[in-house]
This record gives sequence, structure tokens and C-alpha cells, in this order.
Amino acid sequence: MKIAVVSLAANPLTALRDPDVAGARLRIAKLSEALHRLGHEVTVYTRRADWRPPDVVRISPGFQVVHVPAGPEEPLSQADVVPHLGAFARFLGSQWGADPPDVVHAHHWTSGLAAVLGTRNTAIPAVQSFHELEGGDHTGVERLVGREATCVVAASEHEMKALMGIGLRRSAIVTVPWGVDVEEFATTGAVAPRTDVPRIVTAGRLAPHDGVDDLIVALTRTHWGELVIAGGPARSELPEDREYQRLRDLATCCGVLDRVTFLGHVPHSKMPALLRSADVVACAQHHAPFGTVSIEAMACGIPVAATDVGSLSDTVVHGVTGLLVPPRQPSSLARALRSLTGNGLRHQEFSFAGQDRARTRYAWDRVALEMALAYQRAGHPMRLTSAR
Repeated sequence: MKIAVVSLAANPLTALRDPDVAGARLRIAKLSEALHRLGHEVTVYTRRADWRPPDVVRISPGFQVVHVPAGPEEPLSQADVVPHLGAFARFLGSQWGADPPDVVHAHHWTSGLAAVLGTRNTAIPAVQSFHELEGGDHTGVERLVGREATCVVAASEHEMKALMGIGLRRSAIVTVPWGVDVEEFATTGAVAPRTDVPRIVTAGRLAPHDGVDDLIVALTRTHWGELVIAGGPARSELPEDREYQRLRDLATCCGVLDRVTFLGHVPHSKMPALLRSADVVACAQHHAPFGTVSIEAMACGIPVAATDVGSLSDTVVHGVTGLLVPPRQPSSLARALRSLTGNGLRHQEFSFAGQDRARTRYAWDRVALEMALAYQRAGHPMRLTSAR
């Protein structure tokens, strides 16, 4: 099957060549790779943001990235690419008029709008992934793109409800989670240095909704262990960061500063070793659109203590791969942390169950197969080939 992937602002080619790229670029790149492994022909269309790469980069036979001329040849934010959507859509229309794909999969609403315009007056089915709804002033165009798409993919039940909340029909939405590289995030491999003190690891951007505050307060109720926080600016830039200062002051006030370590930004390639060094990985977010860290932790065989919100409610199976607690409740979080570190047999059971769930539910080849079924649902019959 010929699949056209539209990723206007996030060039997945960078993720294929840089092990430290994360976020949407990595997800789009890994999904495209996995679809190609299933035997499909994949072409990714992205806006040219650099004059150096050729117009078409062939990664392997049947898998290529096309750099579309639309606007200045420099990186632009999602908001700044909007004036260039027309030029991007005209390019897609000209390409697909002569050589139409079997299905188009657009990522983010800007790509979706370009794909809708590019497939106008054609029978090409369009599949849309938002990655995360922006809302606010963008709700209207997100609703328009979602309604024009043949099928909308939600990454979780939480996102499905959010899509229905902006007026999309339930019958047009299919749920397919984002995946994790279970070869990179695995039980074997390098382990970050640590002491004999029980270690809790959390990763985020240090923002209030990441729940680091709750973890620091929960630490006061455990009387043991250390909290290692990955996220925010580079470690050398932490002293200038307002959120770091706020959290450091909270740890000082709670009397646990000597048990809290701020690592700053940790490159994606270093995350497997850090997660493997943990006794428990804590995901205390107040809202979680993806839950990626929880899946990565499970793939590494580490039990997860998570809040029962968003995608975390889908990824962590309570009492099997970890424990779910209500958000903004440090006392409940502390009980979960004590339970996961104080019982060796339970810790081992959760470890095995987490590995199994990550590999059978969130490996990219499994996700790609489910996405291919979503393409089939979008209306074009196709043959699902086996991975080589």
C-alpha cells in the first residue's frame, strides 16, 4: 500500500539521524519505519526548513522523505507555518494528482489542513492525528480538520473523549496508542550510577502540572529513598530557571533537599539507563496526553506509580504493572511508593508484567499494524503484509 505521511512542521528525518530527538518527530519517524517494515510504501512530506538536504531523501527502497518548498528555508513554529499552508497544499495536490497515494495520514492540525486541501476533489482517504489538541483559538480549525478527515486517530481513551468534546463523531474516531522502542528501552543495557538508597525517578518539564511538587511532599512521608528529577533546561542553566527555584525552595521547606537530585534535561539516548537505575518510576502528572515515560519504564522492567489521569489510566494497569492514585494527593502517592519499594516479590511481579505489556501492546510493529487497520477503516481496502 502507498501511504503518504504529512508532517508539515516536524521533520521526522531528524529523528532517524539523531538519537536524542523526542516528541512528535520521533513518534512519526518510528511509526513510518514500522509501517515500511510491514511492507508498505511510505512517503513523508515535510516543509523544507533547511536549504542543504535534497528535495527527496530515500531512506531505503519504498521509504522516502520529501522536502516541500513552502515559506522560508528555516525552522518555523506551528503558528508561523500557517501562512504557508496554501503553498504546501498546492504542492501535495500536484504530486497526488499524478501519483495518488492509497491513504494520507496527517499529523497535527496544520498538516491536517494541508492534507484536506491537497485531497480536495479526490477519493483519497485522509486520516488525522492531532498528537494533542491545542484548544483555545484553534478549536474551530481542529474541529474543521477532524470533520473533514475520513478517520481521526486518538492515542488514548482520554484523547478520544477530548475529540468528542470538540464535536467530532465517535464513529469517526479510532484509538491507536503511540509506541515505544522496546529494543532501546529494555531490561538489559547500561544502568546509570546509583547508591544503595531506594531510588524514585520522574521525568517532565518541571511545570506545575507535572506533579513534581506532589512527589517532593510525598517524599516527606516515606522517610527513606531519593527522588531523581529529569527535565527542564540543561543542568548548567537550572539556577536561572524559575520552576527549578520554586521546586528547590519547596524541597528545602519540606526538609528533603538532601534527598532530591535535579538532573536538568536528560538526552533521550540517556533515558533508558536512567530508568533502569530506578526502583520505581513516578508519573505524577495532573494531565497526561501520552504517558510515554510510563511505557518506557515498564519496558525497562520498572514498576510505575502514576496518577489516574489521561493516557496514564490506559498504559498502567493498576495492581499489575504499577499503581494508580488520584492526582494532587501526595499522601496516596507516598503509600504507592512505599508499597512498590517495600515488597520485593510484588516488585518482581510488576516488573515482569510491565515488560510483557510494553512488548505486546506498545512495540512499534504492533502499533503500526493497528494503524494499518485504521487506514483500512478509512475506506481503502489493502493487503496487510507480514513483517520481514
